Amino acid sequence: MSAPSLSLEQSAAALARGGVLVYPTEAVWGIGCDPFDQAAVLRLLAIKQRSVDKGVILIAASLDQLDALVDWAALPPERAQAVRASWPGPHTWALPATALVPAWISGAHRSVALRVSAHPQASALCRAHGGPLVSTSANLAGQPPAFRREELDRALLALADGVCEGETGGLAAPTPIRVASTGEVLRG
Repeated sequence: MSAPSLSLEQSAAALARGGVLVYPTEAVWGIGCDPFDQAAVLRLLAIKQRSVDKGVILIAASLDQLDALVDWAALPPERAQAVRASWPGPHTWALPATALVPAWISGAHRSVALRVSAHPQASALCRAHGGPLVSTSANLAGQPPAFRREELDRALLALADGVCEGETGGLAAPTPIRVASTGEVLRG
């Protein structure tokens, strides 16, 4: 059995209940949940067969949904400005984390990977949820990401609570991840 297709309202309700959803992002289909719901995040990681030590990306609809998670004072002002100027958009940054970021999000890192998404459905889902979402590719660890809905792994879909309606943004590769303090590319 596959996860049901859900409207935006149904998706937000599923997230509020601790659900794990598949949804479109800028380049690939993502799988996500409420980042502050430890059981949901651990379930998502089990579905993906991904280690908690790796950490996960969080996306948001606006900077204010992420502000409390970033220690902006730990960055040189020009680097903080560069990060803020890149959003909303397909730019993921590893930023200094505040104490509000749980270990099941940051993994073995002292930073947190964040993006303010310009993707219409992903942003709308964050707004409807009222905060950021975990956003990792909707594939089993080590497998290629799904750029189209038809490419989603049936085993993964069978374990998710739903698929949020929409289409990916058409980027040719997942968003790059860069270190905010230096601009160094972690994933190109």
